[in-house]
Amino acid sequence: MSETDSAARLDKWLWAVRLFKTRSLATAACRAGSVSVNARPAKPSREVRPGEIVTVRIGLILRTLAVQAVPVSRVGAPRVGEFCQDRTPPEEYEKARQQRVQHVLARERGSGRPTKRDRRALERFLGG
Repeated sequence: MSETDSAARLDKWLWAVRLFKTRSLATAACRAGSVSVNARPAKPSREVRPGEIVTVRIGLILRTLAVQAVPVSRVGAPRVGEFCQDRTPPEEYEKARQQRVQHVLARERGSGRPTKRDRRALERFLGG
């Protein structure tokens, strides 16, 4: 397969443009229903072509990508932009940032009220 080829397996393309660390993780995401192409659920073996829109749920974020080209194999991070265009709205990235803050602020259930020491540490952390 060369960069001029017009199609590639979806799981291979997701792995090649660095959305997943391994091809098997990309395949598992497709089988779980986390990946859709042109607003339709997609199997890992589905062929993707330039011009199609791929939507992938990774954790809390719903990433939207436009396929621009098909790479020969996995590409380096600086070259990913040649093969896909990120159309993910900024609100999706904000969700992930908010979740990180919520996780830090969360207290273990049944641990009671924060002590004065806990409260001061929290104020230092939040800059207040």
